[in-house]
Amino acid sequence: MTSLPLIPVDPDAPGRRPKMPPRHLADLDLSARQELVTELGEPGFRAKQVSNHYFGRLVRDPALMTDLPAATRERLAGSMLPQLLTPVRELACDDGATRKALWRLHDGSLVESVLMGYPDRVTVCISSQAGCGMACPFCATGQAGLTRNLSTAEIVDQAVYLAGVAASGAVAGSPPRLSHVVFMGMGEPLANYARVVAAIRRLVAPAPEGLGLSQRHITVSTVGLVPAIRRLASEDLSVTLALSLHAPDDDLRDELVPVNQRWKVSEVLDAAWDYAARTGRRVSIEYAMIKDVNDQPWRADLLGRLLAGKLTHVNLIPLNPTPGSRWDASPKPVEREFVRRLRAAGVSTTVRDTRGREIDGACGQLAAAQDQDTDVSREAMA
Repeated sequence: MTSLPLIPVDPDAPGRRPKMPPRHLADLDLSARQELVTELGEPGFRAKQVSNHYFGRLVRDPALMTDLPAATRERLAGSMLPQLLTPVRELACDDGATRKALWRLHDGSLVESVLMGYPDRVTVCISSQAGCGMACPFCATGQAGLTRNLSTAEIVDQAVYLAGVAASGAVAGSPPRLSHVVFMGMGEPLANYARVVAAIRRLVAPAPEGLGLSQRHITVSTVGLVPAIRRLASEDLSVTLALSLHAPDDDLRDELVPVNQRWKVSEVLDAAWDYAARTGRRVSIEYAMIKDVNDQPWRADLLGRLLAGKLTHVNLIPLNPTPGSRWDASPKPVEREFVRRLRAAGVSTTVRDTRGREIDGACGQLAAAQDQDTDVSREAMA
């Protein structure tokens, strides 16, 4: 078995601190925005006006905020609404219901986010880091390594942009309002803890403070950073915790999820059950089905014993292809048997819909790759 080293997970540590983006209104709560506006020589109510445009009307371009005097727009633009995300490429599949956006950040870093439309909801999958330091060998993002943490506003701006896409009616057959956000894009959210929690608070606060989403419609994924899970349980938030388990035994999980070398399966699950007890929220167990690696019947039985009687649900994820991977998805008969055994143990189990596979937008495929001859290509999102 190969022991994979963890890439450092704290890009803000002394000695390797990257240059963070300029301050944006989404980095600040409403009172801090009002203070900033006052410092710029504008009346405090301008903060609400600009915030209503951004969060309430999903307007990100100051030039379109025509109820503000032109001089005011110019003064506020650089200090409150700097451009954080520059579109590089936007692709669509599933008849336009799944849309992936590739962004360039101020320092040249690339990140991706995905919009998924359903008949009853619109979900966006957003990134919390540029790259990822968790080094999971079956995940394209993990193999790319970590560049840096995203700022609170860089995280929020992905959701606001894609909420605007949904509001435009571009996702046929889906509601025009963003309803769900999942922190399952690039990065380990709990390794960027403070900014991710701040972003959640912006997403759930009502306009003009934030986007006004339901806490119960926010999902935060983690590979199992135990101290951060316990800290999140104390935040008085009702978000769903999604634990990327991928193996029920330490021997295999040490290889598939290298952070398991620090916090073992029992420790991670104990923290997850404490989270469920404190929040009343069911924990989602994410399990990628990898052919001849973690899909054996005995592993299904062991997983069933670990989860039986707990406030949990299992999402089995057919492994999505990534460049250079030596692994493949489990055959459907093997997958069905795994499901049968979990359900026989009394564990609620479903198989995740593999949306976005054709555009490398499915789980584990986000790698922020850019073709050398590609700049901005947005026709697929029109």
